Amino acid sequence: MATRYDASISTPQDDDERERLAAVGPVSWSNPVPEAPYQLVILGGGSAGLAAADAAAALGARVALVERHLLGGTCFNTGCVPSKSLLRSAAVYAQMRDAARYGAQPPVAVTVDFAAAMARLRHIRSHLAGTVSVRQLAERGVDVYFGNAQFTGPDSLAVNGQPLPFHRALIATGARPQIPDLPGLKQAGFLTNATVFDLTELPPRLLVIGGGPLGCELAQAFERFGAKVTIVQNMPLFLPHEERDAAQTLSEAFARDGIEVRLNTEVVAIRTEGAEKVIDLVTDDYHSTIRVDAILAGVGRRPNVHGLALEAAGVDYDEATGITVDDHLRTSNRRIFAAGDVCLEARFTDIAEESARIGVRNALLRGRERLSERVVPWCTYTDPEIAHVGLYVREANARGIPIKTYTIPMHQVDRAITDSEQDGFVKLHVGEGSDRILGATIVSRDAGDMISQVTLAMVAGVGLRTLAKVIHAYPTKTEAIRLAAMAYNRRRLSGRLLARLRRCLPH
Repeated sequence: MATRYDASISTPQDDDERERLAAVGPVSWSNPVPEAPYQLVILGGGSAGLAAADAAAALGARVALVERHLLGGTCFNTGCVPSKSLLRSAAVYAQMRDAARYGAQPPVAVTVDFAAAMARLRHIRSHLAGTVSVRQLAERGVDVYFGNAQFTGPDSLAVNGQPLPFHRALIATGARPQIPDLPGLKQAGFLTNATVFDLTELPPRLLVIGGGPLGCELAQAFERFGAKVTIVQNMPLFLPHEERDAAQTLSEAFARDGIEVRLNTEVVAIRTEGAEKVIDLVTDDYHSTIRVDAILAGVGRRPNVHGLALEAAGVDYDEATGITVDDHLRTSNRRIFAAGDVCLEARFTDIAEESARIGVRNALLRGRERLSERVVPWCTYTDPEIAHVGLYVREANARGIPIKTYTIPMHQVDRAITDSEQDGFVKLHVGEGSDRILGATIVSRDAGDMISQVTLAMVAGVGLRTLAKVIHAYPTKTEAIRLAAMAYNRRRLSGRLLARLRRCLPH
């Protein structure tokens, strides 16, 4: 019991896992021998690296991709794909327990089969492995190398000692779990996103250290499977980057699920007593102790810059923030670009992929595309989801940009009412005296899908006056976006303009 949840846990070797590993990291793979310098060498086979390889191959470039471990990176292997699979299974159990809310009879007893949920996760990951496989890359004309890459000069590197010259390179080595330096943590054993999806048994009590997106998602999932979950956050709030009313809505949902959230709390020591992990906490000078069966740590991310010999290539970097790039994704070496988590503050798959495509075009076509010109949404996939795009209010205030916000609570939206999902809101920010959308936050079970409509409007330059004219299928939750736009129109039609329109009405 004491070691069941340690980081040393091994991946279950069933047929699905064997199929996945054969696709993304075949042990029998032989690296090719380069015949000439590549037009582009990509370091890292995660979301950014794969997007870069696809973009470069589409341009007809001679391209090589180097991966140290498994293709697909964090997103496919230990991030987005397995976590969302697990969240969906957990949501089913939550709905079964909450059946009365929908006018249905709850089961007499809800028996959780955690092993079956994890087997489903592995099956989904295996099913999708073909989209990130060595075979697919080879079919697109990409030479794939497995091994450790190190720069040997400003225009050359080596993979396991084999020289690999290039004209241009793109570094997309991603990020790894950031393990907090806590007394006794390593001795007690802990989980990270790299190991938590290898579990086959549910830990009865789980401590989650950190209140970021991944920590919140997994905390809710494990609570719904039946674990007793405690989140410890050393700040006065969790999801610190999101708007406060969004985080508050999620906090209330966590309370209903039974998750205990301890804010302003520091973990000061960890030890083991028999099969238990004993954690000493301090909250505003108040000392307490909790006992758990597993600890999920390392929910933050740290860029993978070590072992690349970046100094030999003349590439500037910082261990905490990663590789230094300009708005065109170029590093201090004009031949070398970077993309994704290794160089960006916002570490999301969609941003990683888009930055990779920009980097490739700028590297190979001498382009001048800017990452800052992109409108990129992101979402935390809790229940309710929290999605955002563009500026937050605090960012607008810091830049001296006057804004006006239009908010529609979901309890005013017919479809949210019929679905008994009235928690949340749609909030649109526009420039004062303008209908131009500067940002938006949506809190709803379907927020990740709903934010795309706002993102499209921002990219296309569509303002609230036009959005108010968009007819939505009735009833849908996206009607909340139109309602916010109509609220803008009502405000615009005030004062002298409204008086003028009234004079035009028939008498």
